[in-house]
Amino acid sequence: MADTQREIERKFEFTGGRGGKGGSGPGGRGKKAARDRKDAGARRRVPDLTGTAAIAAVRDRGTALLDAVYYDTPDGALAADGLTLRRRTGGEDAGWHLKLPVAPGVRDEVRTPLSDGIPPELAALVRSRTRRTGLEPRVRLRSERRTDDLLDADGNLLAHLCTDSVRAERGNAATAWTEIEVELAEGADPALLDAVTARFAEAGLHPSDAPSKAVRALAALGAAPPPDRPAPGPADGTAGAHVLAYLREQRDTLVAQDPAVRRDQPDSVHRMRVATRRMRSALATHRKVLDRTATDPLRAELRWLGAELGADRDREVLLERLRARLAELPPALRAGPVRDRLRAWNTTRRARTRRRAVAALDGERYLDLLDSVDALLAAPPLRKAAARPASRPLRKAVLRDWDRLADRVATALALDPGEERDRALHEARKAAKRARYAAETAAPALGKPARRLAKAAKKVQTLLGEHRDAVVTREALLGLSAQASDAGESAFTWGLLYGREEGLSSRLEHRLPAIWAKAESRRSRAAPK
Repeated sequence: MADTQREIERKFEFTGGRGGKGGSGPGGRGKKAARDRKDAGARRRVPDLTGTAAIAAVRDRGTALLDAVYYDTPDGALAADGLTLRRRTGGEDAGWHLKLPVAPGVRDEVRTPLSDGIPPELAALVRSRTRRTGLEPRVRLRSERRTDDLLDADGNLLAHLCTDSVRAERGNAATAWTEIEVELAEGADPALLDAVTARFAEAGLHPSDAPSKAVRALAALGAAPPPDRPAPGPADGTAGAHVLAYLREQRDTLVAQDPAVRRDQPDSVHRMRVATRRMRSALATHRKVLDRTATDPLRAELRWLGAELGADRDREVLLERLRARLAELPPALRAGPVRDRLRAWNTTRRARTRRRAVAALDGERYLDLLDSVDALLAAPPLRKAAARPASRPLRKAVLRDWDRLADRVATALALDPGEERDRALHEARKAAKRARYAAETAAPALGKPARRLAKAAKKVQTLLGEHRDAVVTREALLGLSAQASDAGESAFTWGLLYGREEGLSSRLEHRLPAIWAKAESRRSRAAPK
C-alpha cells in the first residue's frame, strides 16, 4: 500500500564545498580522508538556528546511516522531469520512495514498503516518462544523517534540520559532499524557510543548485546529463515555431498529469483531458502549418484518449451539479432518501468510469499515442506556411475557426427547441472551444486582439457549456427518477429538479442571440488585422 507525504524543503551547501571525483586506489583514499575532514568541519559550521523566526529550541534526534540506490532510465528520463525513484534502507522511512514535483521546492513523496523489485504501483506512476524503457540502478548514495527538530516556544515541531555527509558511488568512481536540508513540518509557515535561508547565508551556506542528490552525484561522476527540455515559447517568430511551442506545452501537461490521474488527485482528469483537447484542436486549426495527412491519425487517437478520460470527468461534474441542486431545495421538497440515492448512483458509476480511465493509461495504445506525439514534435510535418512570420498564418487560422463557430451558432438558432437543437448547440459549444483555443494559441504572436477574441469565444462557450450541462443533467435525472420508482421511493424531487433544468435550458437559449451578437461585434473590433 502506497503512502504519500507532501514535502516542502530547501537544500543547502557551503560555497565551494562540492566533493570531487575519487577512485578506489591509494590516491583515492587520501582524497577521501581529506574530504571527510572537510565535511566534518562543514558540519561544525552549521549555524545554530535558535532565535531565527519562530524557532525557540533545537532538539537532537540522533544520527542514522542511510543507503539509497536511485533508479532511472538509461537516458535519465525521470531526472529530466524532476522525478526521483529510490530504494532506501536505514532511518525511519526505509522503503521505496518516488518524488513527484508539485512546485518549486515542493514535492509529493509516494512511499511503499521495501521489496526486491520496483513496486508496480510506482512503476505505473512513472510510465508516461519511461514508456517501454526499463528502469535501472544509476547511482548509490550512502549518507550519515544527523537530524535536529526545530521547535517553537510551545514545543511544537516547525521543521526538521538534516545534515547529510554523503558518499556517492557509481562503478569504481565516487564523490562526497555535505548537504543540509530543512524540511517543514505539516502546517508550518513556508516563510520559515526564507528566514533560515537568510541565517544560513551569513554562515556561507547557500541553496543548492542541484535539483536532487542523485542528479548532483551523477554529474560529478561523469554520467551523461538528462536530455534537455526545450525552453517554453517559440524558438523564433515563425508560425511553425509558435504552433510547436503550444503543442509541446500540451504534451508536457498530458505527461505530467498522468501520475496525478492514477493517484486520483483533484482536477487531474480534467487537466489531462483539456490537454488532449487543446492538442487535438491545434492540429485541426493549424492544418496550413502542419500536414494533416500526418496529424489526422494523431487527432483520432487524442479523441480516443479524451473519451476514455471524459467518462470519469463528466461523472465528477454531474455529481457536483446534482449535489448543488439538491442543496438549493428547501428540506420539505427533498422527498425520500434522495441523498442516499445519489450516493449509490455515483458509487456505481465512479467504479466503472475510474477503471476505464486507468485502464486506458495502462494500455499499449496510450503508449503508442505518447510516442506519436513525441515523434511529431521531433520531426514535425511542416508545410510552407510554417516558415512564414507567425502573424499572417495564425490570424487566418483564428478567423477561419471563428467563421466555423458562426455557422454552427446560426444553424442552432434556426432550429426549434428540442433534441435536434440541443445537439446543434452542443456542436456550437465545441466550435466555440476550438475558436477560443485558436485565439489563445495565437495570442503570443498577435497580442491583445487575439486575447480579446479568445475572451469573446469563452463567453459563448460558457453559456453553451451551461446549456449542455443542463441537458446532460436532465438525462441523469430521468434515470434517478426511474431508479427511485423501482425501489418504491418518491420520485417527486427528481421530477422537480428536471423541471428546473428544463427551465434553465430555455432561459439560456433565449440569452444566446444577445450573447452571440455581442461576441460578433467584438470579433469585428478585436479580430487581428
